[in-house]
Amino acid sequence: MTSVAVGHEELHAGPGQSPRGWRRLLAPGWLRVPWMTALFFGIGLGITLLIRWVEGWPPLWDWQVITTVELAAVPFGFLAGLGGFDYWAGYAIGSPTRPDDHSGHGAYSWRDYFRVNTDHKVIGIQYLTTTIFFFVAAGLMAMIMRAELARPGMQFVGNQVFNELFSVHAALMIFLFIIPAFAGLGNFVIPLMIGAPDMAFPRLNALSFWLLPVAGLMMLSSFLVPGFGCGWTGYAPLCSTHQELGAVFFNMGVQWAGASSIMTALNFLVTIITMRAPGMTFWRLPLLVWANFTTSLLVVIATPFIAGSQFMTMFDHIMHTNFFNYEAGGYVLGYQHIFWFYSHPAVYIMMLPGFGIVSEVISTFARKPIFGYRLMALSLMAILVLGFSVWAHHMFVSGMAPWLRVPMMVTSVVIAVPTGIKVFSWLATLWEGKLNFSTPMLFALGFVSMFVIGGLSGIYLAAVPIDIHVSDTYFVVAHIHYVLFGGSLFTIFAGIYYWFPKMTGRMYNEKLGKLHFWLTFIGFNATFFPMHYLGIQGMPRRVSDYAPRFADLNFFISIASFFLGASTLVFLYNMIVSWVRGEPAPANPWRANTIEWQVSSPPPIFNFDEVPQVVGGPYEYGVPGARHAVFNGDRVVEEEEVKA
Repeated sequence: MTSVAVGHEELHAGPGQSPRGWRRLLAPGWLRVPWMTALFFGIGLGITLLIRWVEGWPPLWDWQVITTVELAAVPFGFLAGLGGFDYWAGYAIGSPTRPDDHSGHGAYSWRDYFRVNTDHKVIGIQYLTTTIFFFVAAGLMAMIMRAELARPGMQFVGNQVFNELFSVHAALMIFLFIIPAFAGLGNFVIPLMIGAPDMAFPRLNALSFWLLPVAGLMMLSSFLVPGFGCGWTGYAPLCSTHQELGAVFFNMGVQWAGASSIMTALNFLVTIITMRAPGMTFWRLPLLVWANFTTSLLVVIATPFIAGSQFMTMFDHIMHTNFFNYEAGGYVLGYQHIFWFYSHPAVYIMMLPGFGIVSEVISTFARKPIFGYRLMALSLMAILVLGFSVWAHHMFVSGMAPWLRVPMMVTSVVIAVPTGIKVFSWLATLWEGKLNFSTPMLFALGFVSMFVIGGLSGIYLAAVPIDIHVSDTYFVVAHIHYVLFGGSLFTIFAGIYYWFPKMTGRMYNEKLGKLHFWLTFIGFNATFFPMHYLGIQGMPRRVSDYAPRFADLNFFISIASFFLGASTLVFLYNMIVSWVRGEPAPANPWRANTIEWQVSSPPPIFNFDEVPQVVGGPYEYGVPGARHAVFNGDRVVEEEEVKA
């Protein structure tokens, strides 16, 4: 079967078919990528030179301007060559409407993971494998930094290279690992959980993934030019006027990653609202779906703010505007307000999906219904609202208006209430449960303990006098890693292990999974807990050298960090070997209730041979006769509640 016809020349081929001769260069795919990328490079260069020549702007060959334009043009050429725009391009040029034969849907071989694919399950795996690559790259940067910090003095890298390492490390971990890794898990699981055959916009879903490698490679490429070394926050005016060209690579990388996030969030919202199976009311949604729903609202509302901030700093850098140039009337603190108005809600973008994953895992492995299900869902919505009211607690020492400190301190403490509801609900769910300490459960429990520590240190940082004392010290480094590593990463690992059998049709090695957990748990605490003490004692963060009195503890932290890095090797080995030759997985190895476990492992191409009907809640473990969903043979007619 073929999917696209241009005149009488068929350019797309179905599974097992390939175009012949010169048509292969015109068909979407990796053969079309080189010449389309070169074409768009030439178009970008030509337009830039033409405009500068017409306007008389010297010099004609301004490499900063040309590079900035090409950071937009070249990715568009790559995406066009791969086939990311083919379907929409047909409509744009007036081609006749054609039926979709789904030849670009599903994975029939490993090659299908390296093309534009509209199957949400394939896209979910593409997301996860790509984000793990960037996780490893960012982790290697952390290893280099800790090697440098093992002793006072300069050992391996200079100050500027150290600045570039921690800047790109943080940017990759946040924008290219944590946020998209949750999007990958959600992509695979959410349609299955709600009984949908796919995401609402499959082609937009595919495009949103392919923006990610573009963003990540752009950030890594900053090392090839005078680098990006002003911190992942990109503060103005340091990044807007005083940094080298590498800062523009960061600005553009954030734009591509942000566009991917917005596309994915819109897709989740429309899918969850419009494509739920019959009987799937909002109060029957699994908590992971609730978590992705609230996260998607956060992304859609907040991400345009960081996009705006990065555009303005880039314009200050390249076009010599003065948004944040104080000497020309710019508002320097305005950057921080705009940036943190996104970036504090972004903390919850990086946490809420993890809350949903942990709820699924704890309920399944404790064999108990989630305690306070409705309050758990409502607390997610409360975090969504309150998350936009706390951004300035990152700015207590910035010189902002003093009157703003106290209300921001109050809201920063109040937001701990809905978070505390979730922690106590998980503990109550565990209470007197029949606990199964498999690897997903270990990571879920590790998350709860680590997140509580990170939350408690966050309350300290929300208090103005303590924050003033420890601002820009290693106390902040410890806090953010307990929240994002001990919080987000532990839940990502829990989700990967939990749904690995469903994704691959194979079981992972349980002994290696537990070894990975204990190496990670011990290595993580040994690495980051001592940083609280270093920060209280006054060791500044983001420095490549330090006072000799901090030497012993830093040496211990560096040794522990390499121990932590080694744990990732166990994870990678387990995942790769298990995927290739692991034991075949049954449809429901965990005896879970949610719908994704009621189909084969891996699921059919379009998820369900029969449309499921939802007849109960997702966590009714131990309730006699309770079922979450039934299929055609077991359909029931639910009685409607009639109000008197």
